[in-house]
Amino acid sequence: MSTRKGLERYGFFKVSVASPRLALANPAANVAFILEAMEKAEEQGARLLVLPELCMTGYTCGDLFHQRALLEAAEEGIRSILTQTRGSPLVTILGAPIPVGNCLYNTGVVIQGGQILGIIPKQYLPNYKEFYEERWFSSGVGTEGMRIRYADTEVPFGRDLLFRLEEDPRFSFGVEICEDLWSVSPPSSDLSREGALILCNLSASNEGIGKNLYRRDLVRMQSARCVAAYLYAGSGVLESTTDLVFGGSTFIAENGVILAEGKRFSRELELVVVEVDLDRLQAERRMLTPFMDRETTSQRFPYRVVPIPVGRKQRAETSQRIENPQNVAGSLSYTFLRRIDPFPFVPSNPAERDERCEEIFAIQTAGLARRMEHTKSETAVVGISGGLDSTLALLVTVRTFDLLGIPRKQILAVTMPGFGTTDVTYQNALQLMSSLGVSSREIDIRESCLRHFEDIGHDPKVHDTTYENVQARERTQILMDLANKHRGLVVGTGDLSELALGWCTYNGDHMSMYGVNSGIPKTLVRYLVQWIADHASPGSTREVLHRILSTPITPELLPPDSDGRIQQKTEDLIGPYALHDFFLYHFLRYGAPPDKILFLAGIAFRDQYDELTLRKWLEVFFRRFFSQQYKRSCVPDGPKVGSINLSPRGDWRMPSDATVAAWLAQLNTSQ
Repeated sequence: MSTRKGLERYGFFKVSVASPRLALANPAANVAFILEAMEKAEEQGARLLVLPELCMTGYTCGDLFHQRALLEAAEEGIRSILTQTRGSPLVTILGAPIPVGNCLYNTGVVIQGGQILGIIPKQYLPNYKEFYEERWFSSGVGTEGMRIRYADTEVPFGRDLLFRLEEDPRFSFGVEICEDLWSVSPPSSDLSREGALILCNLSASNEGIGKNLYRRDLVRMQSARCVAAYLYAGSGVLESTTDLVFGGSTFIAENGVILAEGKRFSRELELVVVEVDLDRLQAERRMLTPFMDRETTSQRFPYRVVPIPVGRKQRAETSQRIENPQNVAGSLSYTFLRRIDPFPFVPSNPAERDERCEEIFAIQTAGLARRMEHTKSETAVVGISGGLDSTLALLVTVRTFDLLGIPRKQILAVTMPGFGTTDVTYQNALQLMSSLGVSSREIDIRESCLRHFEDIGHDPKVHDTTYENVQARERTQILMDLANKHRGLVVGTGDLSELALGWCTYNGDHMSMYGVNSGIPKTLVRYLVQWIADHASPGSTREVLHRILSTPITPELLPPDSDGRIQQKTEDLIGPYALHDFFLYHFLRYGAPPDKILFLAGIAFRDQYDELTLRKWLEVFFRRFFSQQYKRSCVPDGPKVGSINLSPRGDWRMPSDATVAAWLAQLNTSQ
């Protein structure tokens, strides 16, 4: 399987934008610059290249656009490019002025394999401040259904063109030109509803203080609104500087994220190449009503679909072969340009991460405060194990009581030592409760559990599921009864990752009266506690929080080893939470199939886990996720904080009897 085909199997298509060199009003010279960009893009395996507005002539030709000599030279330049790129599979969109009858249009010319596939005219012509386009050009409004003869061939012409790859309809794109994006109703909005997953913008946007940041946000947000990849190529510094300077802005965005951008003010070719994930975009759209309905506002005219044929030229890819697509990350012959974040729930930028943590903490606090007020609860009861989840739940409860002006002493924090409790977690729990100034209580559950074992005829020497779950349910019963006794509610501690894996005891720690952590994955819980320790805690609390952060994750339901150390470590049993959170994100957020998740994990964790390890834990994830749905069907209320939530009343509705067979079969056939 070739590298390109291996990537495209998973929906990754390499695309590119460029701001090439320019000789103003000299199409013959610009042919060489455009071919240079095309050659570089093809060498890097790009399927699509977007070039700037009017790059065949230059955007700043002014009244020279009325000169027949310039227009004929531009047409001859395109003929030359077509002749020199016969058989090339690369699709290129370049800007050129094209006369049609009495009108002159500012257009994007789509070419591939020595042929023009179609020509799209600019619709919104800026005619204010420094722009005078209506002096030279006509708007593309009203050009639907047209065909024209240009460069010795008859081609589709009009604003109603949508391009789609014959061999793979996922690769579909539409074109708009510069000001079209800045308009109240950008053509790209309609193009995306008609199925274009890639939106291309040929631009000549000049520089000004703060303009590039605005332009960048405009591209990023339009990619989010349209749930699309957005490719933006701007004219560079070799345009005329009589009154303006152009910086050559180049961006590639995908669904609200800038994947790659070029260097501005470069005097040489600036080429940006990256993979866009069309499977991911398509999955997102299928969950969104506007794309299901194809709103009537997009039906002002029918779009013509222009097929993109399979390129005839066979590129030399033999040096870039992958025996197993999942091992693309480890292939020395290929560099995956797109970054695959191993921690998709946790922003990699520290400032953004701090902002995210602060916002989540506020959401949790607001949710619990509203529930406390509504139920007129006088206290809150929290079970404290000395681990991360119960620590976060207690911190949220403390902040809530401070917000509501209720004394912290009305929080009842309960630690309940059992058969597996170690001195490390026990001391963590005691010191945390003390440092926060809450009411604390210790209730040893061992005797009551032994009596229960006797009642049900269970041998306490048998450390099976019954042995573990009796302890979890005993703790929950104590918390519930204390909440009744003190006219309060039980604050749940379980997190999103535990819900996904079913790593909780049904009607034990599975149950509470309000689950403040239910929307937060385990990898993010750690960062939240870290953020609270560093930004919202006095010295004594900060110290104990740091100790809790360094403690292994454990349910502590089995006895410690002979040295009193934690014996039951969760990640040794069910796998690393970093992997499970990664699997969960791509499975639920974008509906990625198992083989693609494995492929992505191979890239994200290339330096930590081999393929066999990733495959092992991915199978565990799917088996547990499907078999444990019944627990998620009856979870307590709790606040949604991110794009993924497993509440049966909100984001995730799944039958408890669904079988995992199809997912495991797909994973196994990918070997």
